[in-house]
Amino acid sequence: MGLRDVGDTANDTAILDDSDDAISLFSDPSQPVSYLESMPEEILELIFSYVTVDHTADPYARPHVDLASCSLTSSKLHSAALRVMYRHVSIPQSRAFAKFMRSLSSDKTLGEMVQWLDFSHYSNMGFGSARTTRNQTPYLTPTTLKACLDLLPKLQAFLVHEHIDDELDTEIISKLFSMPLMTALDFCACSSRPFAEAFTRVCTNMGEDLLTNLKGLSLHECTTLQEPVFEALLPRLDSLTHLDVAHTLINSSALSSIPETARITHLNLERCTHLRGSEVVKFLTTHPAVKDSIVYLNLASDASRHRLLAENDVTTLLANLPPTLRSLNLGGARVNAGHIPALCQLTTHVEELGLRGANLSLGADIKRLFKAEEDDDTDSDASSVSSDEDSDLESNLPSTCSLRYIDLTDIKSVTQMSLSYSPSSLIGLDTRPLEVIELGSDVLQEIKRRNAQVKKPDWVVKELGRRGWYVRQPVDSAIESPVVDDGSRPWKMGARWWGMRKIPLVEQDVGGMYGYFMFKRS
Repeated sequence: MGLRDVGDTANDTAILDDSDDAISLFSDPSQPVSYLESMPEEILELIFSYVTVDHTADPYARPHVDLASCSLTSSKLHSAALRVMYRHVSIPQSRAFAKFMRSLSSDKTLGEMVQWLDFSHYSNMGFGSARTTRNQTPYLTPTTLKACLDLLPKLQAFLVHEHIDDELDTEIISKLFSMPLMTALDFCACSSRPFAEAFTRVCTNMGEDLLTNLKGLSLHECTTLQEPVFEALLPRLDSLTHLDVAHTLINSSALSSIPETARITHLNLERCTHLRGSEVVKFLTTHPAVKDSIVYLNLASDASRHRLLAENDVTTLLANLPPTLRSLNLGGARVNAGHIPALCQLTTHVEELGLRGANLSLGADIKRLFKAEEDDDTDSDASSVSSDEDSDLESNLPSTCSLRYIDLTDIKSVTQMSLSYSPSSLIGLDTRPLEVIELGSDVLQEIKRRNAQVKKPDWVVKELGRRGWYVRQPVDSAIESPVVDDGSRPWKMGARWWGMRKIPLVEQDVGGMYGYFMFKRS
């Protein structure tokens, strides 16, 4: 596909408008009704939802082409197909937004169908047009965006990123917080001065009203928002379930102010330098909003600038984490060999574990996370050799391990040689179900060099953006087809890869700028 073709496709991704070269081909009323047409509209909507191509897989695809064709098949199918088309609206470019607005203006009922307004793929850089031309045709402005929101009374999710943060003024932010059905707001990487000033003004003048409907909030990489914003906003989120404040200036006071009625399942506190480790641990282990419900927890920090968790903080935290936990990132924390028994207990249910920069030996410590409990008929003399406290703890551990992903970046004992050869090797069958090992670029480059001539390696290197992984290949058995786990989990909300760094707020495939912050950025 040439450059012009890409541009034409990108500009043609809006749902419907008067420029679409489509002619209604509704069936003749005298014709008998088909079995499909006789179905309830709720069933038709479910069927049509599988016809839509998820735009996140290809930002230049036309996700509603087939669905639009279905809507023109007959009058019976038209209304159901239309509701599916307008339920989740993605805006990849300013011209697509203008096209969407023309559709809403021509038929006000379309706005009542929209539940998500998604700008996660939005780019203000067009194809084949000069910057001056784009600046002369600003389809997306604070005025037009506010007019759009006024036409969407049932909007439930609003997803944006830094490419449109200049358009989010005080009036728009106030409108978003006041919409009665709004459950998810994602302002990923919005950090421009106009946005920060507008957001601060709205939050600090919000009054005492609770934002009961709002369950998911992402301020991921909103680096310019100051502490008073979080202190004013978080106490009002009494129904909160998803909170992403990675790389922000949130403080411990604001975190502790979250209402006890919240039930947080996903929490991202990565690189929050204004937090104190002891107070974060106290919040996680005692606060009713999180202590029994957490599923995804990211506490990673850049140890060269700010280490969040000291050794005793890690000890206290690991001893009190609930069995609901599935993903834990302790990157940058002072994790050492003394924490291995507690980590072993967590691996019975935790599927993702981040240990970046930990002071651990690959063979003596990390390998123990995957070691099965010894059989009952093991030599009694061998079982009595070790009598220290750690061994006593390990002897009572279950043999099942759920770890499928582990981050071993910046651990000195982890090298190409130690990963590949016994007794510390992690690439054997004894470490299953482990599938993905995240590693630093230096280790991955050495692995690639050593495996360059191997035709069918059991493990392969995969890289994306600034991150890289060593990935186990499915076993090719002549007797039975390999069972391949695609990585999808309910708690990932549409993501399939391992080690995500940004919390999703709606369930959909990952792509665009959100995909960059989830999986490409180190």
